[in-house]
Amino acid sequence: MLGRPTEAPTSPGEARLERVPNPHAGTHYLVRFAAPEFTSLCPITGQPDFAHLVIDYVPDRWLVESKSLKLYLGSFRNHGAFHEACTVDIAKRLVAELSPAWLRIGGYWYPRGGIPIDVFWQTGAAPAGVWVPDQGVAPYRGRG
Repeated sequence: MLGRPTEAPTSPGEARLERVPNPHAGTHYLVRFAAPEFTSLCPITGQPDFAHLVIDYVPDRWLVESKSLKLYLGSFRNHGAFHEACTVDIAKRLVAELSPAWLRIGGYWYPRGGIPIDVFWQTGAAPAGVWVPDQGVAPYRGRG
């Protein structure tokens, strides 16, 4: 998809995640993607839900191609699923495609019905020696 016009996928199942060889295979380092304007739909009401996603991973042999990731995340815009399903499904799809040394996702969802929901998932402990900074997303405070 890189370097050419690409139609936006209509669903996460239709979306293609592309990978490229890791130019530093054998070296543990952290890659971070932040998606502060992620959207999906409530599967019950059809109303939009909004989240700030932070995806951290330590690549092994593969990197995710960022345009394909952007299109994949955008495919959730018309997809009905609960916050927990969206967050964990994204992480598990990346793990399936990339087989990273480590991956974690933080889904910081904006309030629905007055309650913000944050969803966190990771594959296990980060490899020794990898600098893993805080995800940098403040807890929801409302007007307070």
